Amino acid sequence: MRRKLAAGNWKMNGTSAALAELHALSTACMPSDCDVLICPPATLLSRASEAAKASPIMIGAQDCHSAEAGAFTGDLSAQMLKDAGATHVIVGHSERRDLHREQNETVRAKARAVMAEEMTAIICIGESLAAREAENTLDIIAGQVAGSVPDPANGDSLVLAYEPVWAIGTGLVPTLAQIEEVHNFLRARLARRFGEATAQAVRR
Repeated sequence: MRRKLAAGNWKMNGTSAALAELHALSTACMPSDCDVLICPPATLLSRASEAAKASPIMIGAQDCHSAEAGAFTGDLSAQMLKDAGATHVIVGHSERRDLHREQNETVRAKARAVMAEEMTAIICIGESLAAREAENTLDIIAGQVAGSVPDPANGDSLVLAYEPVWAIGTGLVPTLAQIEEVHNFLRARLARRFGEATAQAVRR
């Protein structure tokens, strides 16, 4: 049975004082049928990992560079993030794809780097409002999955996070039917590429 994953991305928010939120969350009623992941900014990653060590909360990173090391000022490798305590890394977030012009090939390389460090890559996919209105949603999703997901992948190394871009910060909410359509499509695509067992194991 595939366990649910509730992931919270803090984005560019939070200083040391925000670490108290981890304690509050860990002492609250944690769901028994759901894994909880918090992705704080990189400046808090190591301390967040230490703070969450005695709790069921997992700590992830918000992005990484695809290279193991090198002259990439300001970037962090997957190896560095793992060393800081991350178990998951978000790649391909819509803000990275939009504001940083990241293409599927870049997302794929980052995901491959995450998987090489035996962490889980959370690959974000989703269509714009224009694509949704033009009824091109599944074409966009197909292209993102084909271009962003590296080989091989399995339920331990990959999470596909469907986040329609048109629903982020707009007040618009996708219907259950729209979500189910995309999830069923994703399962079929994963099954065709990796087999039914992997398709069932990958969290979406």
